[in-house]
Amino acid sequence: MTMPRPDPTEFEGRRILVTAGTKGAGRATVQRFLAGGARVITAARATPDSLDGVEFIQADLAAPDGCETLADAAMSRLGGVDVLVHVVGGSSSPAGGFSALTDDHWRAEFDINLMPAVRLDRLLVPQMIARGSGAVIHVSSIQGRLPLPDSTTAYAAAKAALTTYSKALSKEVGPKGVRVNVVSPGWIMTEAAGRLLERIAEGTGGTIEDARQSVLAGLGGIPLGRPAEPEEIAELIAFLASDRASSIHGGDYVIDGGTIPTV
Repeated sequence: MTMPRPDPTEFEGRRILVTAGTKGAGRATVQRFLAGGARVITAARATPDSLDGVEFIQADLAAPDGCETLADAAMSRLGGVDVLVHVVGGSSSPAGGFSALTDDHWRAEFDINLMPAVRLDRLLVPQMIARGSGAVIHVSSIQGRLPLPDSTTAYAAAKAALTTYSKALSKEVGPKGVRVNVVSPGWIMTEAAGRLLERIAEGTGGTIEDARQSVLAGLGGIPLGRPAEPEEIAELIAFLASDRASSIHGGDYVIDGGTIPTV
């Protein structure tokens, strides 16, 4: 797959925060904004081996103080944020359906898939409102509409909550100059996708290929024939953050290879 060469001045002078920017779609998003000339800050629980050109903060965004640490660093190092991209998310719940999920599993899914966006928006969107401009992009999932009951019930519910919250936020802050949009990927070939397959295989006693086929079956197949690459997700995020999308607001943009079978 060959992506188009970015305009190196498209995001020149823009200050952009991307959560979970050290792996997968988050890392691809960071690299896409850097290629467009932006200043970028990101955070993760572990320090990456290499992430050149980025302001990095070690923080656990599932915890309130981790979000505060990142927001404080964005204000002190960059002087504010023009674009806020929430990529952080994932699932660590076991397979086995609803009865295998404890309160702790449910709490963990909402703590990583919903609350970092809520907290960072609360901390950083007000400075966008004060300037009368800004863009917020929340990365949700088609699981919010198409959950896999054996393995993603709590994750899917948390992502659905994120999408609904995003719509409410867009209605509130749009009149104040801040655009809010959602990107809902389907299956992406990331490290997290590999871990999901491992958990399914462990829970069912099958192989990784069995787990892969079960995910495809649960999704109803992918008409395009493959999962998305992280760089493809990053390109959609960059478009929505750019001036090219200046009248796009309050939308949920699916990028799933045709997985969702309905209009």
